[in-house]
Amino acid sequence: MRVFLTGATGFIGSRIIPHLIDAGHEVIGMTRSESGAAALRAAGATPFHGVLENPDAIAAEAGEADAVIHTAFDHNMANFLANCEKDSRVIHAIGQALKGSDRPFMITSGTGIGDPGDGTPAREDVFNPDHPNPRIASEIAANDLLEQGVNMRVMRLPQVHDTERQGLITYLIALVRDSGCVPYIGDGSNCWSAAHVSDVARLYAMAFDQGAPGVRYHAVAEGAVPMRDVAEVVAEGLGVPAKSMTAEEAEPYLGWFSAFAGLDMSSDSASTRKAIGWEPTGPGLIEDLRAMDYSLHPAGVEA
Repeated sequence: MRVFLTGATGFIGSRIIPHLIDAGHEVIGMTRSESGAAALRAAGATPFHGVLENPDAIAAEAGEADAVIHTAFDHNMANFLANCEKDSRVIHAIGQALKGSDRPFMITSGTGIGDPGDGTPAREDVFNPDHPNPRIASEIAANDLLEQGVNMRVMRLPQVHDTERQGLITYLIALVRDSGCVPYIGDGSNCWSAAHVSDVARLYAMAFDQGAPGVRYHAVAEGAVPMRDVAEVVAEGLGVPAKSMTAEEAEPYLGWFSAFAGLDMSSDSASTRKAIGWEPTGPGLIEDLRAMDYSLHPAGVEA
């Protein structure tokens, strides 16, 4: 198949490429830069220059492909709501280009969208269009396209990590680097789910080849990592104490991140593992956080 991959030079997208090529697919990778295009050629993919702000151009390229995997997202958290709406527009545009065919279209979302609201972990079978997380816009767009006959499937991500990046925790480290402590909320028993980037990339490729229309997949290796454990290992790496705080006390340290710090974002992947046969093998989140070189960890985060 000729697979169009957005976000192809990104943290996850770049790791999906070899899995697709090994499976015999031709990869057309979207990039914003000449350096990205060179990296794609070196990886065996064909570059396509595009930006999320031009969904029509992206849709035109998607219309020439046999399948689309959409991993690109603008991670500037200061504009999170607007960026979720931008993602929805791109998904709609690609979907219209694929409409009337059975060509697979996989989009990316977050495991939190599967939160059933009863204190149990997020699940693949939960879809609440009224979910307060702005990222629901991506899944609403996917659901609309599914109802129009587009072969949609959704990959929901937890905190995806290696020793250089760890999802939202990367932002946490940047925010507290010079603050003198690493806050956690209350007793820090709220949990987040996680998976190593190598396992996540492999699941994308598996779900692309084996997945079914309308199915949501959870790329979750660890369903419940306590935030106190995260704060303590980050504090050790930075050489500062971890401190319990109320959400109000933590806000001057964490800024926008304080809205996330006390949330429980545990999630389950039992249905995904059963349907796809995926078994994660990579290091755990705490293991990667402990193995990091904090002197090299970026003080800022690329959008």
